[in-house]
Amino acid sequence: MGPRLLILGTIALLTGCGGSPRNAENTMKGSVSYLNPEGLHKSPVYSQAVLAKGTVRTVYVGGQNSVDPAGAVVGKGNIGTQAEQVARNLKVALAAGGARAEQVVKWNVYVVQGQAPEPAMMAFQKVLGPLPNPPIITVLYVAGLAHPDFLLEVDAIAVVPEK
Repeated sequence: MGPRLLILGTIALLTGCGGSPRNAENTMKGSVSYLNPEGLHKSPVYSQAVLAKGTVRTVYVGGQNSVDPAGAVVGKGNIGTQAEQVARNLKVALAAGGARAEQVVKWNVYVVQGQAPEPAMMAFQKVLGPLPNPPIITVLYVAGLAHPDFLLEVDAIAVVPEK
């Protein structure tokens, strides 16, 4: 009777234990909350944490750099101009996944050592506009990127609540 009980238990587990949890999942709605708890610095540029719950779609965007649709490097030697192209590329990649910049919850910004990130951040705001809930951001200085003319690269994670 031991193996038979184990098989029945496994079948019940795989089928959802007899209830109808799939229906509950289909009616659940998602939400994203940008958190800036007391005791941490509040910035208009980034949030301290993000909470996603419920039924959501997550869009992961790989590292974008300053390459135009033809594959040419835009803004050689100018991090601000490169950042504008990066932001345009991010918008295109996000849209392909059904997301917008204001739904990004996490940016990773890779900046080549010796470059100031401020012109890049201003360029992002110029292209993306003000974000009502800024995402969390990590800025990392690196020795180099995939192409010697790249001064920065940005990847993103967006969370889109399902309606």
